[in-house]
Amino acid sequence: MTENASTSNRQPQSSGMADEIDLQKLWGLLVDHRLLIIGTTLIALFLGVAYGLLATPIYKADALLQVEDKQGGVPGFSELNELFTEESSADAEIQIIRSRMVLGDVIDQLHLDIRVQPDRLPLIGGLRAPDPAPEFVPKPLFAGYRDSETFVTIKNFRVPDTLKGEAFTLLEENSQPTLYLEDQKVGSAPVGDSIKSEDGRIQLELGEWEYGGEPLNLVKQTRAGAVNQLRGRLSVSEQGKSTGIIAMSITGPHKTRIRTVLDSISENYLLQNIKRMSAEAQNSLNFLDEQLPEIKEKLTSAEEKLNAYRLKSESVDLSLETESVLGRLVAIEAKINELKIKESEVSARFTQEHPAYRTLIQQRGSLMQEKEELNKQIKTLPETQQEVLRLMRDVEVNQEIYVGLLNKVQELRIMKAGTVGSVRIIDRALVQTEPVKPKKPLVAILAAMLGAMSSVAYVLVRAAFNRGIESPEQLEEQGISVYASIPLSQHQLKVDRLEALKRRRQKKSKEPIPLLALSDPNDLAIEALRSLRTSLHFAMMEASNKVLMVSGPSPGVGKSFVTANLAAVLAQTGQKVVVIDADMRKGHMHRFFDNRNDEGLSDYLSGQKEQETVIQTTKMENLAFIPRGQVPPNPSELLMHNRFKSLMKSLSGQYDIVLVDTPPILAVTDAAIVGQLAGSSLIVTRFGVNSVKEIDITLTRFAQNNVEIKGAILNCMERRASNEYGYYQYKY
Repeated sequence: MTENASTSNRQPQSSGMADEIDLQKLWGLLVDHRLLIIGTTLIALFLGVAYGLLATPIYKADALLQVEDKQGGVPGFSELNELFTEESSADAEIQIIRSRMVLGDVIDQLHLDIRVQPDRLPLIGGLRAPDPAPEFVPKPLFAGYRDSETFVTIKNFRVPDTLKGEAFTLLEENSQPTLYLEDQKVGSAPVGDSIKSEDGRIQLELGEWEYGGEPLNLVKQTRAGAVNQLRGRLSVSEQGKSTGIIAMSITGPHKTRIRTVLDSISENYLLQNIKRMSAEAQNSLNFLDEQLPEIKEKLTSAEEKLNAYRLKSESVDLSLETESVLGRLVAIEAKINELKIKESEVSARFTQEHPAYRTLIQQRGSLMQEKEELNKQIKTLPETQQEVLRLMRDVEVNQEIYVGLLNKVQELRIMKAGTVGSVRIIDRALVQTEPVKPKKPLVAILAAMLGAMSSVAYVLVRAAFNRGIESPEQLEEQGISVYASIPLSQHQLKVDRLEALKRRRQKKSKEPIPLLALSDPNDLAIEALRSLRTSLHFAMMEASNKVLMVSGPSPGVGKSFVTANLAAVLAQTGQKVVVIDADMRKGHMHRFFDNRNDEGLSDYLSGQKEQETVIQTTKMENLAFIPRGQVPPNPSELLMHNRFKSLMKSLSGQYDIVLVDTPPILAVTDAAIVGQLAGSSLIVTRFGVNSVKEIDITLTRFAQNNVEIKGAILNCMERRASNEYGYYQYKY
C-alpha cells in the first residue's frame, strides 16, 4: 500500500457555509452553558444588591437663584441709562459661580481644604454607611469630624506647601492628641494647646477633642485641589432658555454639610455681585469728586470777575431782553457741560460707535448750534451789556453745574448704600429626602446585566478558541469514516473523577478500574460499542489478519477504555479475544481486567519470557490479556523486533481477534510500528478535545508510515443544544 493510496481517500470537503455565523449553534452554546450564565448573573445580582445596601448614600442639595437684567449705563444718570439695557448672560454668571473667586471664599470660610476622616480601608471603609448623627457641620474658623464616639474640631492647620495633600494621622497617646506623618511623630500637646513640629513649619490647633479610639486621617489640601474637588461636586445650570433662573446642586454623604456649603456658595455669589454693583457707583463717585473742585474754582473765579466789573462800571443793569438771552444761554451751557461729564463716563465704557455715545454727540451738536445762534444775537447788544452778560453767564452756568454735581454725588452715595445687586436667592438650599446614589434598583439591574453579558461573552470567546471536534461530520470532512460515536457515560465519568482524585492524593494508583461492560452493561456507551462490534465484523472481513490496532492523536482520549470494553463486548458473543497493552511506557490496561503487571509484552520482546507465560486469563470467558510488563528503556526498538511480528502471527492463529492498545501517535512513534503489522487500524478521538488539525496531522503521520486508518471512533459524545447533529441513543 502506497502513501498516495492512503491519502487519496481522505480529501477534505469544503463548505460554502463554513464562514457564516450559525445562529442556531450560538444559541445552542448559550443553552449548554445556561447554568454558568444563570449562576454568574445571580452572583452579580447579589453583589449589586449588597453594594446598594452597604454603599454610603449620597444626598443632593439644590438651590435656585435669579439673575435680573441690569442697567449697562452710568450709575446716577438715569436719563442716559434708559437708552440701553443689558440682559445678564446666564453662562457668564454660571462661570462666576464656579470661579475660584466664589468657591475659594467658601473654602476659606468653611475650611473645606482640611479633610478629616477615619483611617479605614479604601474599599470596605467606603462601603460603611454613616449614621445620620455622625455629621459635622462646618462653621467659620472650624473643621472637624464627629460620630457617635468621636468629636474633633480643628481651628487651624498649617503645613508647608510641599506637604499639602499628604495624609497625617491624628490619634491619642498618653491622654494627649498626637500628630504623625506616616511613621514619624510630628508632635503632641495637651488639649487646648497647639501641636507644633520642631521646626515650627507644621502647626495644628484643636478646638474640641473627644477621642473615640479610631485614628483620624488629616489632610491639608492645596487651594486649587480643594476648589477642583468642590467644583466637581457642584452642578450649575440655567433653567430654560434666557430665563435668568440658575439652578445649583451639590452632592455629598452628609445632609447638613452639603446644605451649609450650598448656602455659603449662594451667599458668597450674592455678596460679590453686590460688591460689583457698588464698585460701579464708587467709580462714578470718584469721577465726580475729581470734577467738583475744578467747578468750584471756576465758579469762584467767575463771581470775582463779575463783582470787579460791576464796581468798575458802577452797576450796570440788564434789560429784559438781555436777561432772557442770558437765561437761555445759561441753560444751554449747563446742558452742554452735563453732556461732557456724561461723555467722559461713557467713553470709559463704550466706543464711539455705541448707540449711547452717538446719542450724546448728536445732543451736544444740537446744543452747540443753538448756542451759536444766541452768540450772534448777543453781538448786536451794546458792549457794556455784552460784557455783563458774559460774566453773569459764566457765574450762573458754573453755579448750576456745581449744584447739579453735588446733587449727583448725593444720589450716588444713596445708591451705593442701597445697592442690592442683580441677583436674588429664590430658594435656599434644600436636601432631598432620598439619596441620589446609589440607585439600588438600577445598580442591581446593571450588575445582573453585566454578569449576564460577561458570562455570555466568556462562553462565546471560549467557544471561538475551542477547536475541538463536536460532530462526526467534522471527521468525515477529513475523509475518514466514523465507525461509532460513543456517548459520554455518566457512570464512567464518576469513576474517572474518583480516579483523578486518587491521583492527586498519591502519585500512582494500583486499584482496579471497573469495566463498564460488566458494571453497567445497559449504559449507552456500551450500546454504542455493540454497534461498533457489528461494524467491525464486516469491516475486518477483507483484512490481511485478525489484528486490530487502536490508537489516538493524544493522551486522555479514552482509547484504553474503548479497547477494554470493546474486547469485553466481543468476548460476550463467544469470540476468542486477546488484548495487548502495547503502551510500554504508561500503559494501565491491567487495571481494567484486575490482572498483574509484573510480566508482559516488554518481557517477551526482550527475550526474558515466553509467549505462554505472558498471556493471562481474565475474569471474563473467551478474553485473554497481555499486559505491558516492566517499563523498558527502548519501547520502540522492542516493537521493531521480529519477536513482535511472530507474536502477532501466532496470536492471529489462536484467537478470533487481537486488540492492540498503543500510545498516542503524536507523542511517540510506537503506533506507526504496530500499525504496519495490523490488518485493521482505528483511531479514537474525544469530543471537544481533539481538533480537526490534530486529526489531520495524525492521519498524515500514519500515511507517511504506510498505515491505513480504517476509521475513527468519536468518544465521549455529549448531547448539546449547540451540537446540530447530536447522537440518537435511547434506552429500550
